[in-house]
Amino acid sequence: MAPKHIVLNAFNENCVGHINHGLWTHPRDCSSEYNTIEYWTGLARTLERGLFDGIFIADILGVYDVYDGNLDVTLREAVQLPINDPLLLVSAMAAATQHLGFGITVNALSEHPYLLARRFSTLDHLTRGRFGWNIVTGYLDSAARAIGLDNQLVHDERYERADECLEVLYKLLEGSWEDGAVRRDKTARVFADPARVHKIRHHGRYYDVEGVHLSEPSPQRTPVLYQAGTSGRGQRFAARHAEAVFVGGNDKGAVRRTVQEVRAAVAQAGRRPEDVKIVLGISVVPGTTAAEARDKHADYVRHASPEAGLAHFASSIGLDLARYGLDDPIQLASTNAIQSAARAIQQLGGTRRKLLEHFQLGGRYAAVVGDASQVADELQSWVEDTGIDGFNLTRTVVPESFEDFVDIVVPELQHRGLHKSAYAPGTLRHKLFGEGDRLPARHAAAAFRHAR
Repeated sequence: MAPKHIVLNAFNENCVGHINHGLWTHPRDCSSEYNTIEYWTGLARTLERGLFDGIFIADILGVYDVYDGNLDVTLREAVQLPINDPLLLVSAMAAATQHLGFGITVNALSEHPYLLARRFSTLDHLTRGRFGWNIVTGYLDSAARAIGLDNQLVHDERYERADECLEVLYKLLEGSWEDGAVRRDKTARVFADPARVHKIRHHGRYYDVEGVHLSEPSPQRTPVLYQAGTSGRGQRFAARHAEAVFVGGNDKGAVRRTVQEVRAAVAQAGRRPEDVKIVLGISVVPGTTAAEARDKHADYVRHASPEAGLAHFASSIGLDLARYGLDDPIQLASTNAIQSAARAIQQLGGTRRKLLEHFQLGGRYAAVVGDASQVADELQSWVEDTGIDGFNLTRTVVPESFEDFVDIVVPELQHRGLHKSAYAPGTLRHKLFGEGDRLPARHAAAAFRHAR
C-alpha cells in the first residue's frame, strides 16, 4: 500500500517571537519585519513552492506577565509581544498564491458570532475556499483584565460557551442562505431569492441572535475547523467540531495515546476517526549534510533564549516559574490555563534547570536536526509510530528555516511518496479530505442546514 501524504503546515504568528524565542537576534533572521506585507507574501510563495497544505497562524489575546510577576522578559525578548491581528494577513497572502491554505486562530469568545460569521465568509470568498479557523477559547487572565473582566471563565465553561458559539455560526453559515438563493438574474432583477434566505432565531445561555447572515454562501460555507485542546473537555469539543487537531509532545508514546483518545472520541461522536487530521508541532533544522545541520543548530542555540521560553511557558501553565530555584521540584497546581501544558512539566524534567535545558532553542517543541534523509526518517517515524497525520513546522530563523525545509527536505519526502508532487484542485477542505467543499452530512453542522 502506498504511504499516505503527510500534512504539512508552516506554524507562525503575527509577531516577532513565536515559539523558539530569542532567534530574532540571529543576523540572518527577518522576523522583526513581521509588520510588512512583503514578509508574509514572500513566506506564502515559499510555502506554495514547497506544496505545503497551509500556513497555520497562531494568535493570543493578552500578555505573558506571570513570569516574575511582570513583562520584563516578555518585552525584552518580544515573547509574542508586540503582536498584530492575523486575519488581516490572509487577503495579501491569498493574492500571492493559488493553492496554499490559511488556518487562522481566532478566539471564539472574543467577538459576537454574528460578526465572526461575516468575517469568515468574506475571507472564504476572497481565498476561493482556502480559509480555515483555529478555534481557541483563551486562557490568559491578562486578556480578561484588559477588557474589564476579573479573570477568564473557568476552563470547562469556556468550552460550553464555545459550543454555543459554534451552534450560532452553523445556523448562520449553513442554514441562513439556501443553495440556489443567489440567482444574479439581471433580466428579472433578482439577485437573491427572498424565499430562500432565512432569519435565524437563537436564544441560548450565552447568545441571543435573530437575523439573516450578512454574506452569501462562500465556497466552503463553514471554514475548515482546527482546534488544539486535548484536555477531556477539549477532546469532546474536538470530537464534535474539529476537522484538524493540533497536538504537542516530545514522547511518542504519549502522543500516540493522545491520538488514540482523540480518534475514539470522534468515533463516539458519530463521525469517522479519519474525519480529523491530527498534526504535531515540531521544529526542524535541516542541512545538506548532517554536519551542516548540527552546526546550524548549534548556531541557532547560541542566539536562542531559554529564559524567554520559560516566560512563555509560565503563562501557559499559570505558574510563576521564576520563584523556583534551578533544582527545586516544580509543584503542579490547579490553574485556569492550558491543561496540556501543565501536564508537560513532569515529562520535561520537573525542575527549572531541566526546563531550561529542554528550551535550548527557546521553545519546548521537539527538534529534528539532520540531513534530508535523517529528517525524513524521523518525520516518517513520528507518523508511523504515533498515528498522526502530519506536522505544524514552527519557525526558527526566518525565512531560512522554511526555505531550507522546502529545498532540502521536501524533495526527499516526495521521493519516498510522503509528500505530494502537485496540488489537487479545489478548496482547502477538498484538498485535505477529497470529499468536496462542504462539511459532510455526519458533521454536527449538517443539522443546521435548511431543508425544503
